[in-house]
Amino acid sequence: MSDTSFAQRISIEQVEEGTDLAPKFDEDGLLPVVTTEAESGDVLMLGYMNADALRKTIETGEAHYWSRSRQVLWHKGATSGLVQRVVDMRIDDDQDAVWLKVDVTGSGASCHVGYRSCFYRSIPTGAAPRPDLELLYRETEKTFDPVQVYGDAPNPTKL
Repeated sequence: MSDTSFAQRISIEQVEEGTDLAPKFDEDGLLPVVTTEAESGDVLMLGYMNADALRKTIETGEAHYWSRSRQVLWHKGATSGLVQRVVDMRIDDDQDAVWLKVDVTGSGASCHVGYRSCFYRSIPTGAAPRPDLELLYRETEKTFDPVQVYGDAPNPTKL
């Protein structure tokens, strides 16, 4: 049974210049998603959507992702209460990447580590990388305590 939620990809013109939503999922059935805060434009996270997550996000107006580490559909904020309400949802020119502009309920955080953004550290540039290179913290205070929100379960991210 074929998926009828999205248009079939027929031509470059249709995909790049048309009005059909015809996403191109990668070999794992995923699309990368850049998520930014609607008001500030700050990047909050990079995630992935499979067809179900894309459908649910469109249907509900709230961000859903596919967790690659846990292999499950994930409604952002279902556990933490930090729901991402979609303000604007865009797809790139060849329809293989999504950009979400969101408002986050609660403390405004989106990172499971407790910071507002998953991009809370900078990599110094201007010299060759080396094993002792130190990342620079750009956010110094956590927005919430992840142990209080998620319990003391091990981090779901694979090393």
